[in-house]
Amino acid sequence: MPLIINGEAVEPGLIDSEFSQIKAYFEQQANVSCCERDEEFLGYAKDNITARVLLSQAATQQMPQPDHQAIDARIAELKEQAGGAEAFFYELGIPPDQEATIRDDVANSLWLERYIDQVTGELASPSEPAIEAYYEKNLKRFTSAEEVRAAHIFKSLQKVELREELFEELRSIRKQLLAGADFMEMAKEHSDKPIEEADLGFFKRGDLMDEFELITFSLDVGDITPVFATQWGLHLAKVTDHKAPAPIPLTDVREQVIEELLAADRDEKIKAQVEELKAVAEIEDTAEETD
Repeated sequence: MPLIINGEAVEPGLIDSEFSQIKAYFEQQANVSCCERDEEFLGYAKDNITARVLLSQAATQQMPQPDHQAIDARIAELKEQAGGAEAFFYELGIPPDQEATIRDDVANSLWLERYIDQVTGELASPSEPAIEAYYEKNLKRFTSAEEVRAAHIFKSLQKVELREELFEELRSIRKQLLAGADFMEMAKEHSDKPIEEADLGFFKRGDLMDEFELITFSLDVGDITPVFATQWGLHLAKVTDHKAPAPIPLTDVREQVIEELLAADRDEKIKAQVEELKAVAEIEDTAEETD
């Protein structure tokens, strides 16, 4: 086995799964390509697994075992969160008559939660200077996203043979709009969508189709797009308003800042406890020994 912690062997599948999740996260952030950082990610995976195993071992040694009532209550809570017993078992991929198989997992989870609560203790509310400093340091995250408002005229391409005809129709409409025709009146007359769907309101990047956003976010208020296509059909759009990114007032994100500061304090206490456990643990990584 590649990793043994205080005599407990870690299944390679757990490390592989953790590694895959870590790599996927960095790939989503565009911080990695192919396999250039695999060794680094494998190290992160082993560190995470080691921390969880050490905490779980300490929990079972130092905390009383959760009773049946607590386990039943947690399972009932999980079923409610899933939207009912049927959805709960569907998400887990097990039949209802095998509920007993998850009781150990629930018990271990409760065990660990109670141990971590003991380790972190009651967290003190952050001071006002700490709140303000954290807000300023992370101001980029507490900034509203750029938004664009647009209206559009849509032509369905269900009849592919009419593509050229519809394209020319929208080109003609665009010329009329550039000459001063009212956009909403033209949408009411020519769009294949109801007039109430012509105004798309404000939207951020990621809210609509890539093709639509690529064009509208590149234009100024009042500009009319060229005729363009998406998987749904042909479009002609007008940018009607724009909201530049702006700092969100501290008063509006104060609760979020406090929650993040408390979470950071909690994480630091857990990390310190893991380091204490590591200092007296017997950890054997046989994969490293054979490299």
